[in-house]
Amino acid sequence: MSNRTLRVNVLLQRELSDILRKHHQTEAVTLTVTEVRVAPDLRDARVFVSIVGDETHVTGRLRWLRQQSAAIRRELSRRIVLKFLPKLTYVLDQSAQRGARLGQLLDELDHPPSGEES
Repeated sequence: MSNRTLRVNVLLQRELSDILRKHHQTEAVTLTVTEVRVAPDLRDARVFVSIVGDETHVTGRLRWLRQQSAAIRRELSRRIVLKFLPKLTYVLDQSAQRGARLGQLLDELDHPPSGEES
């Protein structure tokens, strides 16, 4: 990955987080932009978001984010000057949930539930 791509990734992540915090504060309170991956041609970007809440809340917030994508992209184009502003695709980042589940499984290995012997 080129240095330019890495800089664009970080810039997009920072600006998207700021837009959500300032313009959509009440709707995006449980939403965190965890990573942005821009394609090498800078035309497409995958925005990974982590959403705290139960399954229905997560799907609702992701649906809301996708509905607001045009407005968010417009605001992003006002803040960032690039030859081509990437088309943003929002993806649910489940790494935090997987990490928590893995930690839970490791704890269960160290301390089996009562009634079982190791």
